[in-house]
Parts: sequence; C-alpha cells; structure tokens
Amino acid sequence: MTHSSAEGSLLLHSARLVNDGFIVDDAWVLIENGRVAELGVGRDLPDAGTVVDVSELAGPGAILTPGFIDIHGHGGAGAAFDDGIAAIRTARDMHRSRGTTRAVVSLVTGSLDALEARVAEIADLRETDADILGSHLEGPFLDPGHKGAHDPELLRDPTADDVQRLLDAGRGTVRQMTIAPEIPGGLEALRVVVASGAVAAVGHTDADDDVVRAAFDAGATILTHAFNAMRPIHHRDPGPVLTAAADHRVTLEAIVDNIHLHPHVTKLLFDEAPGRVALITDSMAAAGSVDGEYSLGGLRVTVRDGVARVDSGSIAGSTLTQDAALRNAVAAGVPLSEAVRALTETPAAAIGFGEELGSLRPGMLGDAVLLDADLRVVSVWTGARPAR
Repeated sequence: MTHSSAEGSLLLHSARLVNDGFIVDDAWVLIENGRVAELGVGRDLPDAGTVVDVSELAGPGAILTPGFIDIHGHGGAGAAFDDGIAAIRTARDMHRSRGTTRAVVSLVTGSLDALEARVAEIADLRETDADILGSHLEGPFLDPGHKGAHDPELLRDPTADDVQRLLDAGRGTVRQMTIAPEIPGGLEALRVVVASGAVAAVGHTDADDDVVRAAFDAGATILTHAFNAMRPIHHRDPGPVLTAAADHRVTLEAIVDNIHLHPHVTKLLFDEAPGRVALITDSMAAAGSVDGEYSLGGLRVTVRDGVARVDSGSIAGSTLTQDAALRNAVAAGVPLSEAVRALTETPAAAIGFGEELGSLRPGMLGDAVLLDADLRVVSVWTGARPAR
C-alpha cells in the first residue's frame, strides 16, 4: 500500500527503525508536510494528524526504513523506460509498491537523436513527477566487446560535442552517464560529464587498472553494475572492481538478484567497499511481470524463470525489485543496517541527493518503507518534492 506524506502531519511509531547505519527499537518518526520533523523512542508520542502504529500493520518486528532509491533501472510491470511517459509511470507504480520511492530513469543505447528526445522527455517528466530524479544514459559510449544487451550497431566513440548535446537535452536532469574510459575520447567524455554537474560512471568496459584509475582521477565516481560487462578480476590484472573498491571516491553498483552476482560475491563487495555499495535493480520490463518475450532498446529479450537474455545469450538486465535485493543481500550475510544503507543513503549521495534523500533524519524528505520481519513491504510513504 502506498501513501503520500506530503501534506499534514504523520506519526509512525512502534517501529524497529533502520536508518543511517543504525537499528533502533521502539522508535517513532514524525513527518510534517512531507519532511521529517522529529525522531524519538518509546511511548511518549507527539501529537499528529495521522497516527500509525506500524506494529499493527506489519506485525511483531515491524521494520521502518527510509525510502529506497534506484539509480539504475530500465522498467517493470511490462513497461520499458525507453517507451515514453506512460510506460515510465507504469513501471514506477510497480517499483514504488516494492519500496522504491524515488528513481533515476535509465536508458539503453539508441541513436543520438532518439536519446536526445528521451532525455528531454524525462526532463519534462521531472517537473511533474516528484519521484523521478532524472535520467541515466547507459550508452552509447561503451566498449563493443562488453556491450551486454546494447545494440552493437548503435555504439560509438564519444566526442565532447555529442556528450554535451545529450547533457543539454536534459536541462540539468541527466544524473549519470556510463562511459567506457578506454575507447577513443572516453576520458575526455568523462571530464565533460563531470564539468556539467552530472555523475560520470565507468562501465561496459575492458579498461585495465591504469585506465580505470585515470577515469576516477578524471572525476568518475560510480562503477556501473560491478563485475558485469567489464574485465574480470585476475591476480595479475585486478580490473575495474578491485580498483573501484580501493578508491574511496567511488560507489559500486550491485545487481543482487543471485544471477548477476553469486551471494559470496555480494558479500565480498560489501566487505571490500563498506558504505559504498548501491543496490540497483537494472530491471527491465519483465520486473514485477511474467516470463515471456520483451524488447530492450530494440533488441528481443526472452525471460525464462525470471532470467532475461537477448538472442546472443547475454543477460539483459534483471527482473529484480529493490525489496528482493534487500532480502538477497541479507541472506548473503550482509548486516541489515548495511543492506538498507545500500538502498538509501549510498545511492542518494552517489547522485547528489544526499542532503534530502536516503535518511529519516530531521529535515529530510518523508519517504519511508514499512517491512515485516521477513523483509516484505507492507506500506510505503512518499514525502515532499526534492528541492533540485
């Protein structure tokens, strides 16, 4: 069940609050006009217009967290983010019901004309739909040898003009752009992205340790879906993942669906980069839907047993939702507080929203997720519009 906390006052009490890396029992949160006003513990409760005993809704062990933030997803509920405003809203409705209160809209590789139009459309949507944080261009500036589910005919080397064209189309709402730094023009393209105020990400890449270091020194601060579509770890060639894990400037995205990453690898990421893992979905249209035939960026995708693949056999995104990612991370041995941080505080900070999203501290937006003791979503509240 989803609700708005943007008007009036709302008191959520009798919760096990998981927030900012800590767990507090018998906690309460007061939200006024869509922003957190006060936190407390115990039964001495402030007055509020709406009072909710969350233990009555979710049962013993009811857990309250900040709203989840997905900085990398492509669709859900049978709808792809590349297919326009109605499709974006359809997919977002489903993901919101699974706890994802805010999201970046990720676009797969297309022609420059098509991507320019889509980014502009998302910029328009940003003005009307407060849960849309902006866009993420995952292509077309990728290594063909690590293309994944991107159309190889549309991949291209970046020029500063092409990168700027896409950034300008977003009118300040392009939050992230993934680039393979080793391709001609790659490092300069990263610098252009950073200079614009967007976040540069390294991904779909064959870059070695030296080039990845250069990319991070050029300002890149995200590693796109760690381990997937990149050079693997080797004992004489550490590759992007270990280089990113050793660099405290970098956030590592992780698709924790037990398909893209083995649970042991999930635990390894959290151990090697504490506080810097962002649990993303990389979800395509089949998330929250059924097996069958779908399309992703013009490529045919077949989903069987919840696994999406293009005809070449490459994995084509996921059918993951963030609540499932939470359960999978905890089952892999990640402490609950750290798994929640990876859905909230870390992704918010990675794209520049750390002052408003990702925590239930006073002054933050009143986005909250109620889960039962089995980490199943019971209710979701979405607060005010972000300032930026």
